[in-house]
Amino acid sequence: MATYSSFFYGTLMHPKILKRVIGNDACHLQIAPAILFEHTRHKLKNADYPGLIPIAQGQKLFDRDLLQEERCVRGTLVTGLSAEDMKLLDYFEGAQYTRRNIQVHPLEPLVDISGYSVDDASLVPARPAPLPPASEMPPPVAAQTYIYNDIDDLSSELWSFADFVRHNAWKWHGAAADDNTDITEVDRRRAAGTMSTVEASSVQVSA
Repeated sequence: MATYSSFFYGTLMHPKILKRVIGNDACHLQIAPAILFEHTRHKLKNADYPGLIPIAQGQKLFDRDLLQEERCVRGTLVTGLSAEDMKLLDYFEGAQYTRRNIQVHPLEPLVDISGYSVDDASLVPARPAPLPPASEMPPPVAAQTYIYNDIDDLSSELWSFADFVRHNAWKWHGAAADDNTDITEVDRRRAAGTMSTVEASSVQVSA
């Protein structure tokens, strides 16, 4: 059975939120911190979650040259996702995003997500180590990620996972998520078997 690898850079970096969206305990998945180069991750206006775009678009939102750390996005690489998992992730992301092929660099070995710490204070990469020199960067691996479709919705302010964990993650898992329409809509579509609103693209995004 075919499996998929995805790079998550927003709410789905939190394992509890990922498990809620796919509707299982994720025991078949592995996870590692990873980095995607030549992309930027922006705050959306009036939303907790971010939008990711290629650097050629992201640079247009700034009146200055971006620093090296700003020209890349830290997130998580998750492997072993099933077709059903991907369908549910597509439900969650919705028509604002297009799923595309990318190349990401894992920064640590993959570990079973079932044994991965879900304590907010220790989530990676809330407090990331400095990037290794280019000569020491692990080789990239193929994955997919969700690219945001409308740059006009994005703020020039870059989105922070640490800030999300600190202030907003609680709304996206556990009992609080029962009042979050972004989560409950996935629950409804999972129960109904509704077709996905995201079209997966075979376009290779420069990374």
